[in-house]
Amino acid sequence: MPDLTGVKATLQAHRIETPSWAFGNSGTRFKVFPQPGVPRTPEEKIEDAAQVHAFTGVAPSVAVHIPWDKSDDYTALAAYAADHGIRIGTVNANVFQDEDYKLGSVANPDPGVRRKAIDHMMECIDIMDATGSKDLKLWFADGTNYPGQDDIRARQERLAESLAEVYQRLAVDQRMLLEYKLFEPSFYTTDVPDWGTSLLHCMALGPRAAVVVDTGHHAPGTNIEFIVAVLLRQGRLGGFDFNSRFYADDDLMVGAADPFQLFRILREVVSADALRPEAGVAFMLDQCHNIEPKIPAQIRSVMNVQEATAKALLVDTEALAAAQQAGDVLGANAVLMDAYNTDVRPLLAELREDMGLDPDPVAAYHRSGYADKIIRERVGGTQAGWGS
Repeated sequence: MPDLTGVKATLQAHRIETPSWAFGNSGTRFKVFPQPGVPRTPEEKIEDAAQVHAFTGVAPSVAVHIPWDKSDDYTALAAYAADHGIRIGTVNANVFQDEDYKLGSVANPDPGVRRKAIDHMMECIDIMDATGSKDLKLWFADGTNYPGQDDIRARQERLAESLAEVYQRLAVDQRMLLEYKLFEPSFYTTDVPDWGTSLLHCMALGPRAAVVVDTGHHAPGTNIEFIVAVLLRQGRLGGFDFNSRFYADDDLMVGAADPFQLFRILREVVSADALRPEAGVAFMLDQCHNIEPKIPAQIRSVMNVQEATAKALLVDTEALAAAQQAGDVLGANAVLMDAYNTDVRPLLAELREDMGLDPDPVAAYHRSGYADKIIRERVGGTQAGWGS
């Protein structure tokens, strides 16, 4: 059996990044439901992200989305984060909401639109320089809705040329993380629809380009842990966007729909010894909390990742390897299921107490009074949400 002291040390060192947009208002194409106390500024998003870290102890960075988190002084914004015990993490570019991007951004047939998209990504790297961020994350809504709408190969060429220009702007210690998505908002072709397309572009760019696996961006039944294993083998898994899906890209709390899938994914990460920061895998949340309160949902999501990681660390690797070598199909599966069926909540509660934290982060947050405080204080102004 694994050494529990070592398991706890690994869990304590594991880092999970929260997304700034998860603290704003969001919804569906039918309705966005506002909540009292929602942040109005990037600084207030940072304050809320700091609460997640304060109660979990493992979420010391917050990803920002530009222009949703636009600031007049990004150096000051990074200092504000530091004052609250966290830092600015991944910088996400937005090349999908402007009217100019109706027919795509970097794959658009109009060179002026492509120039606009590239310039925005360059701006994001400037923001990385100012904040100390090391990762630029790119997701493109580019694609087509009808056969013949555009030339598929030409769009790939435009995409490749644009990515190459942005890649050359990166500093030696910065990375480009390329996300993929099966469909939406384009329904006939998507220009980066799968991990293979993303990987091909990353390999053409160079060693500082890697693939992001969003757990909601796949067809039903896709074996995501296989994708993770292959990317780890190639050294090209840049990170995760953790969320849950029932039907499409639902962006629900990670572990809500299929906690066993999350365990299987993290088992591949653990088996490749890729939890270490040196492995270069960013463990990020990407979620929209439409009806649930924002901060507790983020705390619960961090806890769900911790629980799945703990179970993955508890796999008896020697017993598993022996069963695999012997061709013991049922025995090998039983080893995994024994780890998955272990109640790791007492272990994590003990770990939090060792870290000087409350063993129940959600309950501790509710007792803190922070929710009532922000409802009282955040009155007036414009709440953050989609497009702001």
